[in-house]
Amino acid sequence: QVQLVESGGGLVQAGGSLRLSCAASGRTFSTYVMGWFRQAPGKEREFVTAISYSGSITYYADSVKGRFTISRDNAKNTVYLQMNSLKPEDTAVYYCAAKTSPVRVGVREGNEYGYWGQGTQVTVSS
Repeated sequence: QVQLVESGGGLVQAGGSLRLSCAASGRTFSTYVMGWFRQAPGKEREFVTAISYSGSITYYADSVKGRFTISRDNAKNTVYLQMNSLKPEDTAVYYCAAKTSPVRVGVREGNEYGYWGQGTQVTVSS
């Protein structure tokens, strides 16, 4: 079992940057595929990005490709989301999630992830 705690959210102007962190408890962090999802008010939760156990494989939603970068440090049990060129439409609560199934299995599907953090608010002003 793993517990996830996000940090790094906040208010930023359009065009700015933020880096989110997700710290995981437990000694088996490197066995989890890690993902970031987000949910804006009145909208469904959507996939943002995911990273394989070793960090060698990454996936991105088209809406963030080229602007966001996911990375992980297994020695620190932490996954990061670097967000650049932020837009007002990136405003949402961002959730870190973990899954144990192979990275290519439902990587964009929230239902595949068994562990979730509490979320961190990101607000981008225009």
